[in-house]
Amino acid sequence: MTAMNRRWKKQKLTPEAQFRAALDHCSRTKNLFEAISLYESTDAPTLSLNNLNSLLYICSNSVSDPETRKPAIEFGFKLFHQNNGNLKPNEATITAVSRLAAAKGDGDYAFELAKRVKGHGVAPKLRTFSPALICFCDGGMTDKAYEVEEHVQAVGLQLEEPELVALLKVSMEASRLEKVYEYLHKLRVALRGVNQPAMELIDNWFRENHATEVGSISLSQNQLKEALLRNGGGWHGLGWLGEGVWIVQRSNIASDGKCSACDEQLVCVDIDRAETEKFEQSIASFAMEREAQSNFKEFQDWLEKHSDYETVIDGANIGLYQQNFAEGGFSIEQLDAVVKEVHNSSKKWPLVVLHKKRVRSLLEDASKRELIEEWIDKGILYGTPYGSNDDWYWLYATVKLKCFLLTNDEMRDHIFALLGSNFFFRWKERHQVRYTFMKGNPKLLMPPLYSLVIQESVKGSWHVPSAEVAGDERCRTWLCVTRPGSNEAEKVSHDNHVSNNSCDGGDIF
Repeated sequence: MTAMNRRWKKQKLTPEAQFRAALDHCSRTKNLFEAISLYESTDAPTLSLNNLNSLLYICSNSVSDPETRKPAIEFGFKLFHQNNGNLKPNEATITAVSRLAAAKGDGDYAFELAKRVKGHGVAPKLRTFSPALICFCDGGMTDKAYEVEEHVQAVGLQLEEPELVALLKVSMEASRLEKVYEYLHKLRVALRGVNQPAMELIDNWFRENHATEVGSISLSQNQLKEALLRNGGGWHGLGWLGEGVWIVQRSNIASDGKCSACDEQLVCVDIDRAETEKFEQSIASFAMEREAQSNFKEFQDWLEKHSDYETVIDGANIGLYQQNFAEGGFSIEQLDAVVKEVHNSSKKWPLVVLHKKRVRSLLEDASKRELIEEWIDKGILYGTPYGSNDDWYWLYATVKLKCFLLTNDEMRDHIFALLGSNFFFRWKERHQVRYTFMKGNPKLLMPPLYSLVIQESVKGSWHVPSAEVAGDERCRTWLCVTRPGSNEAEKVSHDNHVSNNSCDGGDIF
């Protein structure tokens, strides 16, 4: 397009369109003063909600610069008050003004604005409440910060790393020792590794004198064991253990899960009992909605009577592995090799879940019939009904039996999206066994021996992983926090950290 054509096109734009184009440029360049000049130089600009939000966005993004902070706050509130009666604000409007209020140090108003969001008929978001929470934390107003957190949870939202670290920091500064314990555990649930500023914050706190005040809880081995079993391993949640000064070191974790600083054995953490029961119920509920109820109920009843499996196999995934070539098809040989590898390693037969249509096809092949009939006789094979999705069956069986799932399925499709991702990743990490074939022989890839999460041991020690790692996982920095006066309860069996069926990384295969 020539310069003349561009000028002609610009001349054809309406005043409103020209205003919007200029405003978009200010928004892209984050130029506050140009945006103010644009607004004030336009004759009686009639702002749409979209234009108002763009201007407020520019203001809220300018409060971090000392030169633009004051004019951004003044202009932003001026805009909001002038147009509040004419336009119905949405979540973006409230969020931007909440940020301006927090920048002014008015956490109360920021919180009040955030609470109004539902009244405008829109769903609240964490970003709307975050300014008030951070403002209270920065101002040392612990109780008000906790109140925001309670409200966020009440509307069904979950805090993320910035908010949790801010709450941890203000709790540390206020010597709210039980709250420090609580937020360390909330970080454990929310993150797989903490960023460097958070690592420094935790490191410094454990080195301070008042950190020595926590602990002195005496617990029996049975109490600790029950807590570990209930929680899925890697933490007990019963409170600070031990006495005395904390020993804080930077460490690495060996491939077998041993800490190089204190020799503590880290574990592969499972979801807890309550989450497991909820997960099992969710799968059954979704399956009942999408499958013939009688078919899935029949499978549930069958599983109650056949509950001795330690491994469930996604038969279709293995049989079709790398079969995308001209002569490729379902490989019963691959599936048979995997079944035998599991049996040779664990001395127990797995449960193979396969669609009945596939089973029927295999039975019709004389060369495969004997093997399939043998599997049926031994209770190795379960055929899912015609028209069903076998994913529901092998997933439910694995969760119900708290055992391993042997599949390379990444479980990312819409079926698994229905279940949510809150704890699905942790469950997969703990229970999914992957596989490959080397020269025709199966190689099973077990879950990791330890989880990349904050871990609290039965001796009262803590291990905190850094989010940053360069290359080899063994080079990742961990914060190792121990104390000489820790609880010396007898070692709880590593086999019992997660479940009663010895489902622990590396124990079966």
